[in-house]
Amino acid sequence: MRPSPASSCVPPPDYMDGDEDLIKPKKLLNPVKTSRSHQELHRELLSSCRRGGSGVETKPELQRVLESRKRDQLIRQRKQEEEARKKISPLEAELLKRHMKLEELERQQEQQEEESLRAPEFVKVRENLRRTSFHADEKEV
Repeated sequence: MRPSPASSCVPPPDYMDGDEDLIKPKKLLNPVKTSRSHQELHRELLSSCRRGGSGVETKPELQRVLESRKRDQLIRQRKQEEEARKKISPLEAELLKRHMKLEELERQQEQQEEESLRAPEFVKVRENLRRTSFHADEKEV
């Protein structure tokens, strides 16, 4: 039997097998392999490889971060576009104000007309006299 190439690199132990009085050195434990989380991760990777899945993410972390930022940026841009559509322009706001003022004036005029219809007859005649006297004064001037 031929020795393996790896065993030729490893020096022979510096103690004899026959000496039972000496304490033989123990192989040091790898703290990574003894940790519970590392064992679970290794078990999970083995099971996923057996199933044929690509257990580990194929994209590097930088690429994943860039893609997530692009997605976030697109979402923000769409939200801004939606808000821009919902917001009214200054021109539309001014037109809306004027429209509201006109409606308010129309309501006030309707209220005045209703009040004048409810008023007694002598008040109506008095207002008519004032109007006619005012128009007559304008014609003279």
